[in-house]
Amino acid sequence: MDLNKIRNDFPFLKRGIIYFDNAASSQKPRQVIDAIKEFYEMHYANVHRGIHKLSEEATDAYEKARENIARFINAQPDEIVFTKNSTEALNLIAYSIFKTFPESTIVSTVMEHHSNFVPWQQLCKEHGWPFEVLKINREGKLLFENIGDVFAITHASNVLGTINDLKAIKEIIGDKILVGDGSQAVPHLKVDVKKMDIDVYAFTGHKMLGPTGIGVLYVKSDLLKRLKPFLYGGDMIARVYIDKTIFAEPPARFEAGTPMIAQAIGLSKAVDYLKSIGMDNVRKHEIGLLNYAMKRMEEVKELEIIGPDDVNERTGLIAFNINGFHPHDIASFLDKHNIAVRSGMHCAHPLHDFLGLKGSVRASFYIYNTKEEIDRFTEALQKLDV
Repeated sequence: MDLNKIRNDFPFLKRGIIYFDNAASSQKPRQVIDAIKEFYEMHYANVHRGIHKLSEEATDAYEKARENIARFINAQPDEIVFTKNSTEALNLIAYSIFKTFPESTIVSTVMEHHSNFVPWQQLCKEHGWPFEVLKINREGKLLFENIGDVFAITHASNVLGTINDLKAIKEIIGDKILVGDGSQAVPHLKVDVKKMDIDVYAFTGHKMLGPTGIGVLYVKSDLLKRLKPFLYGGDMIARVYIDKTIFAEPPARFEAGTPMIAQAIGLSKAVDYLKSIGMDNVRKHEIGLLNYAMKRMEEVKELEIIGPDDVNERTGLIAFNINGFHPHDIASFLDKHNIAVRSGMHCAHPLHDFLGLKGSVRASFYIYNTKEEIDRFTEALQKLDV
């Protein structure tokens, strides 16, 4: 992995800002930016609706993007539904499951991002379904219980960094439905939905070098064919009559309206970029940064890291607090040193409540970050008490 070459691909880095907010959203390489620009300039048209050359070019690029993204997680193209983000993907699956499998017990966890917690919580409130929440131990690891019909569990926590073994959970629950939120996993780990045997898996493009406005929902083919659509309108129908509508086959029946064409093409180019590096190399680089950062952060007085101590059990992020300082004050102080981190409750209020914390600071790393940046980060933190 040629770190200098990678850094040269990211125009943003010329600004000299240390970007440690990758868990919120990653920066974009010029290859992704150029692919989107070229589509808008030379190939733009709506898809699936025209027989002219531009529409055919756009449709071909859009569907090839679906194929490429499917291969990236070892899925079939017809198991991939494009949404505008993972939040929409998880809402879509929640309400489609409700319409298809009424009276289910939903199980989520205290470590979920709100995207994989609130939709299920509200669905259960609206329809009187049981809603169970799994807890974690002191090391930030999930305490699993097989107590439901549908399990909505993050693959990796956006605060703790904890990586959950979804394959092992699926083996325990058998034919019950497992919904995985892969938003913090797909950018950092080699994901194979077939090896995990997971039923549903959602992730978003903007955290993995792609543009905003594109999410991916994987659903096993046999389950996807059984699910009823959530949104209605154009491009998700086979035929409409005055008194009835015949819906298109999946995945089209779940993609109502004009889709995220340019965004899908941009995400496909991001996938190409990550494949050129190799996800094993991405993971190796992040583990190296994690090891280095956690050792350097031990030098900062009163600093407490949240989540697993073993870097092999977490993704490339570190949430922490420093006694005597509010998380927002720390983030503001670092911003003055040209270091971007995230502070607050990170769309994970139940987790912070469970841990008895009012918030935390999160530094999250990616392929273009360096140990030298971590040095500047920890040196800045050591100046907090000056």
